[in-house]
Amino acid sequence: MENQMFCFQCQETACGTGCVLRGVCGKQPATAHLMDLLLYALKGVGTVATALRKQQVVVPEKATTVIVDGLFSTITNANFDDASISDKITAALTVKKELVALAQKNNVALPQSDVVTFDVAPADYESFGKGVGILQEEDLNLRSLKELTMYGLKGMAAYYEHASRLNHTEEDIAVFMERALATIARTDAGQQELLDLVMETGQYGVKVMALLDKANTDSYGRPEVTHVNIGVGKRPGILISGHDLRDIEQLLEQTQGTDVDVYTHGEMLPAHYYPRLKKYSNLVGNYGNAWWKQKEEFSHFNGPIVFTTNCIVPPSPKSNYKDRVFTANSTGYPGWKHIATDANGHKDFSEVIEMARHCEAPEALEQGEIIGGFAHDQVFALADKVVEAVKSGAIRKFVVMSGCDGRMKSRSYYADFAQSLPKDVVILTSGCAKYKYNKLNLGDINGIPRVLDAGQCNDSYSWVVVALKLKEIFGVDSVNDLPIVFNIAWYEQKAVIVLLALLSLGVKNIHIGPTLPAFVSPDVLKVLQDGFGLGTITTVDEDIQKMIG
Repeated sequence: MENQMFCFQCQETACGTGCVLRGVCGKQPATAHLMDLLLYALKGVGTVATALRKQQVVVPEKATTVIVDGLFSTITNANFDDASISDKITAALTVKKELVALAQKNNVALPQSDVVTFDVAPADYESFGKGVGILQEEDLNLRSLKELTMYGLKGMAAYYEHASRLNHTEEDIAVFMERALATIARTDAGQQELLDLVMETGQYGVKVMALLDKANTDSYGRPEVTHVNIGVGKRPGILISGHDLRDIEQLLEQTQGTDVDVYTHGEMLPAHYYPRLKKYSNLVGNYGNAWWKQKEEFSHFNGPIVFTTNCIVPPSPKSNYKDRVFTANSTGYPGWKHIATDANGHKDFSEVIEMARHCEAPEALEQGEIIGGFAHDQVFALADKVVEAVKSGAIRKFVVMSGCDGRMKSRSYYADFAQSLPKDVVILTSGCAKYKYNKLNLGDINGIPRVLDAGQCNDSYSWVVVALKLKEIFGVDSVNDLPIVFNIAWYEQKAVIVLLALLSLGVKNIHIGPTLPAFVSPDVLKVLQDGFGLGTITTVDEDIQKMIG
């Protein structure tokens, strides 16, 4: 059967090779073609912007805006709305034309490239997109390296957007995204140049995570160790999912005094750890588990749901919550109301709040509390206790189990791995992977919890900072000489930029799972294995023996 589409950017891609009829995520072929065209248009924007910068011509900020928004919109489970994607294509083509005109005005020669010269009418977006997708690059290894960079850029764009919403930007990161898009658009880019670009993407991944860490802490204070309620109250509630802390801040401000409570979901859980967010009395708890359980769990929430970023699972036609879901920022879904951001970065949640006032209180899924907030500052506060525990042998090793959760049954490995670890091993986690084990009773070591949750996927940066600090304390030559091992679960493209960031720092022997990426060719995989010892998981017993001894 002829392929209707082709996408292999996420861990759950069909048959471990690629989605060709429809996305496992729910993405339809038409949407896939539109996304392919959007990325093609962004390569054009990046190519022209790079040529302008080489001649010291100032590039308008709108170029960064369309690149960041466009890349973020194509992350897995972010946007399923064809109209929304089409609007983003139009915006990208408009910016490209403006940049071309700027080049002509300043006598800047542009590359003779289709990504620069092409134009297409909205009526032809989908058909044109069929010809400019992933398989346009026929060389397997070049395709692998280009897509590895592209997926790193998508994760980078997500983190950059969050930081910019908090008024933290760095021009050199934006310039790199333009240059990287320009490089992967070239037909003459060779394997070594592209491999170097992959590593450079990781270097900028570290920079963007540091930028977002600063943005979050400058805006909301340094995360504190916090016990988070996982039960429910008696008042109506709004459930807010995703990663955007500026959105939950505005929602909390606007719901004060309305008798409507706010609950976090999924990757929004770490909002509870920030002092300037936890001060809101109507931030009452976290509801449910990781993103993939939302079809079951949302049906019991009763109130409206707001998606601030990716992690949307298309609801079934008979779903009882599909008419009370809202999207924001780069997300979208057909039929769901999109909450716009005005020129001052403000969102009006009044419609959501009014809907909530007429809803029943959430049904309880569970009771109790979970603990988190162990970002790098909190770990440093425990530094003396941690170092003493390591020196005494009370703590044998740390296992970084950051990353993503997902639907595959094979992901039960991570819960089994956590439960089977020796009692003298501490888990360092961030991202939604934690939902596999953050509600297990794994105890503590001399008062140090055996699961230390730093926060969202971008807070994997905390473990980089911690590792570098421990390297200094113990006086070793490399982080690879520390009693720290990495067993990372991945699902989408933000996990890719975290992986590339770790590789760029020289971290070796990382295990990723539950499967290796379909977009990494055998030859590229061998380079990563030979250079960094990158591997995948096997069985719990074998991996504990290999990693812990």
